Amino acid sequence: NIMNDYLPVQIGIAFLLDIMIGDPRWFPHPVRMIGVCIEYVEKMLRRLVPSEQLAGMLLAFIIVVGTYLVTYQLLVFFYEIRWSLGILVSIIIIFFSLSTRDLLRETGNVLSALKSGDLKQARKNLARIVGRDTQNLSEEQIATGCIETSAENIVDGIIAPLLYAFIGGPALAMAYKSINTLDSMVGYKNEKYLNFGWASAKLDDIVNFIPARIAAVVLPIASYLCGANYSNSVKILKRDGQKHPSPNSGIPEAAIAGALGIRLGGPSVYNDIRSDKPFIGDPQRNVSFDDISSTSKIVMVSAIISVVVGISFLLIDGYLSMGGNE
Repeated sequence: NIMNDYLPVQIGIAFLLDIMIGDPRWFPHPVRMIGVCIEYVEKMLRRLVPSEQLAGMLLAFIIVVGTYLVTYQLLVFFYEIRWSLGILVSIIIIFFSLSTRDLLRETGNVLSALKSGDLKQARKNLARIVGRDTQNLSEEQIATGCIETSAENIVDGIIAPLLYAFIGGPALAMAYKSINTLDSMVGYKNEKYLNFGWASAKLDDIVNFIPARIAAVVLPIASYLCGANYSNSVKILKRDGQKHPSPNSGIPEAAIAGALGIRLGGPSVYNDIRSDKPFIGDPQRNVSFDDISSTSKIVMVSAIISVVVGISFLLIDGYLSMGGNE
């Protein structure tokens, strides 16, 4: 299958592009298009289907299967014109499924505002990447929020899309992004979405289950390479990794909290409603804004490890199957 022949190269180039340029602001991002589709289908299903839970299940099915099929057909179309064009489109799709540079850029904006002592701007910058209310946060709370969102995004923005690209190419990576987008748009536990968003939230938990466990292996290694505390990272992972209400989010947070010797989690405010999340890690010292840069380094090294290991697996698999065909 020509689509998968050059997958290691496609993923490698897409990753390098993601690191170097990140998502260009001027280009219509596929995730935004998926978002528009979700809004449209949600309105339609709420009118047509009386049961909220069933409507939500249909929404998840339509969006995820639709995203996969549209992406796949798009690739077939370009491969039929010319294989080099097909490869180019594959690289672009995988590139759009990753968000390493964007994550580092956004957390960097929070960090530079904190460094210049502009708390108001730091809160604004943080509000772009977290769901919680940021208008009353202290410097330490801003840094904590920034580190928590970095940790969660190691799974959502790097490890999971890479894993699905390695398993099923660009179409599966984009289908994963659609599940992610569904969860961020309808996966809330409020009155409007508790039943309707249930299926999307569950699906997000399922598809992130293995990537989060991969993160549990990758993050302590990355921490060690960055000069952070490897053994404490493993210790806090085992102790606090499952304390979070989400079966997956606590894992990368615990790994980072242990590596840096800080405490994450605790109470947050979402739309004026207080949410008491358990603490993760031990407060060996206060969170400072230097921890944001340490986290960014660990994010970067984790991303590189994930790509190198994934490409090695694909190449070994390709080599073995060639050997079997001879």
